[in-house]
Order: sequence, then C-alpha cells, then structure tokens
Amino acid sequence: MEIILMRHGKPGFAGAQKVAAHEMAGWINQYDLSGIGDDQPPEASRELARSVLMVISSPLPRAISSARNLNLEPEIIDRVFREAELPVYLIPVVKLSPFSWVILFRLMWLCGMSKKTESFTMAKSRARRAAGILLKNAREHNGPVLMMGHGIMNRLIAKELTSLGWKERTRAVSFLSHQGMHSFCFWDKKIRHKQMIRQERIVDC
Repeated sequence: MEIILMRHGKPGFAGAQKVAAHEMAGWINQYDLSGIGDDQPPEASRELARSVLMVISSPLPRAISSARNLNLEPEIIDRVFREAELPVYLIPVVKLSPFSWVILFRLMWLCGMSKKTESFTMAKSRARRAAGILLKNAREHNGPVLMMGHGIMNRLIAKELTSLGWKERTRAVSFLSHQGMHSFCFWDKKIRHKQMIRQERIVDC
C-alpha cells in the first residue's frame, strides 16, 4: 500500500506587491478562490501521477486544479484536507508583501496565537481524521492513493501516518516551476513498496 501527499501548484492569484495587515483577510479570500497558474508539471511528476489508483483532494480550487492539471479527477473532495486556517492580526502602519504577512501570521499560529481561527491543536486533530480516511482508501484499493492538499496540513498528516508505523523514504523532485508542488509518499512498514518522494517548504498557506 502507498499513500502520496502532494501539495498544490503555484496559484494564479498574486495581488498587490505590498499590503497592510488589515488587507490580508481579503487577500486570503482571493487566494483561496484561485486555481493554479500556467506552470506545467515536468514529466517526472506526471509519471508519478500516472501510478495512482485513487485521487483525493482538498476542496480549495488550487488543489482541485492541480490534480486536473495532472489529468487526475478526485473521487473524494473533503474539507478535512483543506489548509490550516491563518489568523490575521491588525498590525498598524507597516506594509509588507502578502507572503511576508503569511509567514508572520503562520509563525504566530504555531506559537498558539490562533485568534478566532482553527488552532494548531484543532488542526492536528483534523489531520488524524484525514489520515484515517487515507488509510481506509489505501487498504481498499491496495495501491497508490494520492491526496492533493496543502503544505501545513500535509505535514501534519505525514506525522500521523509516521506515528501509525508507515515509513517514508525521501528524495527531491521538482514539481512545477517557482513555488512548485512537493509530495510525501508513504508505504506500509509491513509491505515493501515504492520509494517516497518529498520536497519541503517551511511555511505554507
């Protein structure tokens, strides 16, 4: 059995180069409505996609459009796989790039400052539910199951799979230009299976 956790490609929405903190709520809403841009995955990534027997996806457009960019149609689209929510704090005067705000707010979130959004603890609980869904489908299909999701949640789900005894083996793969996709591939410790592919990013949204 094999489970592949793949992060979406680069969204088409960029917005203003610099924004105030109070503008970030609107920026995040636009980002969440955006599909991926024009970047195309290399053949190595398409080859990985061709190996899967089932596809699961987050409901956010950037995840669904990434799967379809690889000629994959999700059989299950579930909010349990959506990205961890991002709190917005109103910091006056300063204007930063949106992704600088994302990094700052994500670090605050990791430190327990979740405001009215989903907390780190709640996200980890959701990751456990997501891992359960993936395990169920991996067992039923007895072959590679791919989940198209997001950076933070994929890492939390990966930790859950590891805690349940699933093994990962790493090597880098380039997936889409610039921001790119990256994936975690796990195989059941009781079954000798394929290598894991993984390319990391520290903070994601």
